[in-house]
Amino acid sequence: MSASDDRGAAGRGGLDRPPAHGGIPELVPVLDRHRFDDAALARYLAEYLPGFDGAIEVRQFQGGQSNPTFHIATRAGDYVLRKKPPGKLLPRAHAVEREYQILRALEGSEVPVPRARILVEDERVIGTPFFVMDHVPGRVFVDRVPLAASPADRAAIYADMARVLAALHKVDWRAAGLEGFGKPEGYMPRQVDLWTRQWQAAKVEEMPIMDRLGPWLAAHLPPEEPPAIAHGDYRLGNLIIHPTEPRIVAVLDWELATIGQPLADLGYCCLTYHFDPGPEGVAGVAGTDLAGTGIPTEREFVARYSALMGREVPEALDVFVVFSMFRLASIVAGVWRRALDGNASDPRAIGYRDRYRKMAERAWEIVRRIDPAA
Repeated sequence: MSASDDRGAAGRGGLDRPPAHGGIPELVPVLDRHRFDDAALARYLAEYLPGFDGAIEVRQFQGGQSNPTFHIATRAGDYVLRKKPPGKLLPRAHAVEREYQILRALEGSEVPVPRARILVEDERVIGTPFFVMDHVPGRVFVDRVPLAASPADRAAIYADMARVLAALHKVDWRAAGLEGFGKPEGYMPRQVDLWTRQWQAAKVEEMPIMDRLGPWLAAHLPPEEPPAIAHGDYRLGNLIIHPTEPRIVAVLDWELATIGQPLADLGYCCLTYHFDPGPEGVAGVAGTDLAGTGIPTEREFVARYSALMGREVPEALDVFVVFSMFRLASIVAGVWRRALDGNASDPRAIGYRDRYRKMAERAWEIVRRIDPAA
């Protein structure tokens, strides 16, 4: 879903022209390749959740390239179902079980999350493992920039993004029952190795820059920070904003969460400052004059987060930005491969070849700025 139609906008990249949908998530009929037996789902869940002992209505959330997500309307209220996609999956991908675990662990914390209700690992129910959580009403800005918000609301949303990210990184993960959820020591070297292998698994064409990014990162990782819960995909599109107020009411999409390095989350959240303005879901504010838009500069956003964490502004954040681009490019390359195989959650993923390549090229530009000899 495009959050803007300003393909040729100049100046502030069209930030003063909000799109019509206003951040309301779009529901569509369930895509043919993601259909499951609604009646079988209702029969199974009738024993565990209110509302499933009668008729239910299932619709699919438009967009999203990972775990297919569905809105379930029942007589007792609305739920959201997240399931693994069909077909052959890349190693360690689409871990709905881990999403469920982290949601349960964060319930009642300073990090707003939907209430996770039930995890079903029995594939016989609807064909793949899935979990059900409460539906949280609100706005979802699918772009990395809240185009449909006023400048004042943008400023408040970005301030809350920094607050919630810092709150996540300050959670005592051991006390939250997440001992063993990840391996804190050696997190970044393992991550670079993992996403290098994920790129190789997703690879369907030659892309020399992608082949060089992994080795460069492995040789330039900074010393490790104290471990924290790392969301793995912390960005505006994975946040539910209150229906009328500029504040976060839920953080979504915990598939990549683990115990790791908090600066990896911060670097990923800062990607918006390194993507060009435009209508695509990865669009950002690179080269944009942010004066009057309500959007803080990267320096201001990082300084706010650092103050909330009670730490100095990190010196090596650009390395984490490069890592985040490499990882995201590997993910998008995998989405493109699934589209070629006919298993992507969104049919528009067939056009993702250019997207992953542009991410890799932008990452290498940052590398050359850090390391001119690369």
